[in-house]
Amino acid sequence: MRAARLIKMVLLLQSRPAMTAAELAQELEVSERTVTRDAQALSEAGVPVYADRGRAGGYRLVGGYRTRLTGLARNEAEALFLSGLPSALREMGLEDAASAARLKVSAALLPSLQGASDSAAQRFHLDAPGWYQEPVTPELLPAVAEAVWDDRIVHARYRRSGRDDEVERELAPYGLVLKAGVWYLCARVADDFRVYRIDRFSAVAVSDERFERDEQFDLPGFWDERAAQFARSLLRTEVTVRVTEEGVRRLPYAMDRSAVHDALDAAGPPDARGQLTVTLPVESLDVAYSQLMTLGPELEVLEPAALRARFTAAAERLRDLYR
Repeated sequence: MRAARLIKMVLLLQSRPAMTAAELAQELEVSERTVTRDAQALSEAGVPVYADRGRAGGYRLVGGYRTRLTGLARNEAEALFLSGLPSALREMGLEDAASAARLKVSAALLPSLQGASDSAAQRFHLDAPGWYQEPVTPELLPAVAEAVWDDRIVHARYRRSGRDDEVERELAPYGLVLKAGVWYLCARVADDFRVYRIDRFSAVAVSDERFERDEQFDLPGFWDERAAQFARSLLRTEVTVRVTEEGVRRLPYAMDRSAVHDALDAAGPPDARGQLTVTLPVESLDVAYSQLMTLGPELEVLEPAALRARFTAAAERLRDLYR
């Protein structure tokens, strides 16, 4: 365990000019005192770890030292070949580059590890698009991807949702996200970060001008926050329902899971029959009708009256159908 930690510490210091004890402790998941002891152990073993004293101090490797402890274990090699999405790379125009990189890595592996690519490919496959959807690659995706890689300004025409007109935007393209088969661009416009669907771009011109990337920008964190905001923004109305114990179990599979859990937490205790009265945020009454109908007799709509009337009419039609 300690040997693996010491190797990781050397590799961390090799990849950066310097790191503080606090940064190393966080990366290695140990205390700063353990970092100090590990640095001393490396120094005694001949690894030139130098400690800078003072408030701005830290640890660094002296004299451009490079370790040779970079060999891959088999599980690490297999994980490496799993790290790319073949279909996504193909759509971004990077399939040839990725293939060449895999060949180079394979050639550099020990003979005992050169089957790692086949081993991984035969055991795991990621199919990103949702069911019953024909994936369509946006025509302008390769140009946008090139701009993202090179940090180049993009001049684009964009069709906003629900509108026929187009707007022109100068974008600093920070990152691409593939969500359920749909490509999105996270970009900076002036001082604001926004999200654009790639298939709504009607024109993209990649400038020779580069933008200065904010190194504090966290693409996964930004996407998670915006995706949560988008999901919440869709829930514009409310319905009140009474659900059975089985209905409570199935409800998160029929609607937005986070919204359902919040609604269940806010609900009062069950009644004498073990049923809960819950107020659910929904996108619209039409969407609520489609979602809640899947629970059948495990759920009763109480409000609004218009939605309850639709369920009543549907129940009567089902009764007549199966009489």
